[in-house]
Amino acid sequence: MNTLSYKTVSAKKETVQKEWIIIDAENQILGRLATRVANVLRGKHKPSYTPHVDCGDNVIIINAEKVRFTGKKLTDKVYVRHTGYPGGQRFSTPRQVLATFPERVIEHAVKGMLPKNKLGDALYRNLHVYAGVEHPHEAQQPKIVNLNSIR
Repeated sequence: MNTLSYKTVSAKKETVQKEWIIIDAENQILGRLATRVANVLRGKHKPSYTPHVDCGDNVIIINAEKVRFTGKKLTDKVYVRHTGYPGGQRFSTPRQVLATFPERVIEHAVKGMLPKNKLGDALYRNLHVYAGVEHPHEAQQPKIVNLNSIR
C-alpha cells in the first residue's frame, strides 16, 4: 500500500477556482437564504473546501427588498446599533430597515454567519446585495443559481 497516494491536498489562494453566481431573493425566507449564501461564500459546497482559505464564490443577490420573514419577525425583531456617543444606542425593526436600506437586512444576516476574523472580513467582501434586479457585474458573466440546488 502506497501511503503517498493518500495525502490530503489543501487548496491554496492561487489554485482556487472562484465563480460569480446570482441568487434571486424574491419570496425567500431570510434565514434560509443567509445560511446557503454563507456556505457558498465559504466554499463549503465545493469538494476542495479548505477551512483557512477563501475558496468560496462571489455572490450577487438581487431583489433584496422582496425577502420574506416568518412569524412576527418583521415587526418584533430588533436591530441594535450604537452611534459611538453616550446614550447613542439606536433600535430599528426589519420593516424600518427594509424601507430605507433593503440591502442591509441580508448583509446583516449573512455577516453574522461568517467567521469573526480576517477570513470572515475577506469573505464578506465577496457578497454583493442589490435592492432591484439591476446589478453592475455583467462583465463577470455570473451564473443564475436556484437557491434550492445549493446544499
